[in-house]
Amino acid sequence: MDSLSTREQVQSRVVSGADGGARFVGSGPYRVVDAAPGRLALEAVAGYWGGPPRMERIVFLEVATDDNAEAEFDARSLDIWFPAGPPRRMTGALSTSGLRVGYLALETEKEPFARKKLRHAVAAALDPAVLGVALENVAVPLQSFLPPGVWARREGGPLLGGTREQIRALLAEGGWPKGQKPTMLAPDETAPLNLPRLAATIEAALGAADIPIQVRIGPAPSVQASHQAGESEMALAEATVLGGDPHLFLFPLSSSEAATKGPQALNYSFYRNPRLDDVLGRASQLSSRIERARLYQRVQAMLADDLPWLPLYVRLVWGVARPEVRNLRLHPTGFHRLSTVGLESPPQP
Repeated sequence: MDSLSTREQVQSRVVSGADGGARFVGSGPYRVVDAAPGRLALEAVAGYWGGPPRMERIVFLEVATDDNAEAEFDARSLDIWFPAGPPRRMTGALSTSGLRVGYLALETEKEPFARKKLRHAVAAALDPAVLGVALENVAVPLQSFLPPGVWARREGGPLLGGTREQIRALLAEGGWPKGQKPTMLAPDETAPLNLPRLAATIEAALGAADIPIQVRIGPAPSVQASHQAGESEMALAEATVLGGDPHLFLFPLSSSEAATKGPQALNYSFYRNPRLDDVLGRASQLSSRIERARLYQRVQAMLADDLPWLPLYVRLVWGVARPEVRNLRLHPTGFHRLSTVGLESPPQP
């Protein structure tokens, strides 16, 4: 059977053999038969307990640039390519929501966002369709605290977007402080997602809703340090749902324990809610996923009421496949399962 070449990196455990050389150790339907810089070859394990995989051999290749990958596709040297961002060629392209979430933290210990109504006004002023234009094909707007496909996701009402009347009412009820112009701090990263462009879009959308803000862009390391110190009223940041576990996302972004200013801070809104802390703590001590999911959905309901941080988008995971490839399914983690993938022979002329 033909080999299947991809750009995906394989993570294996490396141990020292009796001769002092490196050995790959792992489990699954494939074993490593050849490893070199930029290249890794796998072969199907005979008699694998889960049944034989569709492909007898898979070759993973590192491709330096998108141009190189497209050239390899044209030369039929690649069958599947997993780019870091959206490909220029959309023929054969697939995408799915990943686990990397972009969000806007509102400093709840400072004016004006110590006022819940004003946090809701910001959410109402952010139209997901407008955000989607700035996100291009790198990410899609997110209307929940967890990405699609993550267990315990709460399917409630939309968190972003509202009418002009709703925004005006929230601003009037919250009482926007006269002359207040909060600062939003964002990193200067532009690839594959242009965060300064997204920050400018947010600034324009809020300005059109009579919520004046000013954007400050800086290098990612210094921006993170500023977020942890609580130096700005608004923080544009990203976080990952590690392992697809909602606790490893909701806890660092929302708990009081993560809200201590300094190098260990992960809760950039510095939101503290003892009731929410209690629910998160109880959920972490349970073994039943059903019971845990019920508690995490309660946490999301509490967050939807208080809105200390606003989910904005989730990054997409991309793949490009030749027409002969069958049964390719992308995984949100970016580590795709290939044991069910097969190749059909191209039609003969």
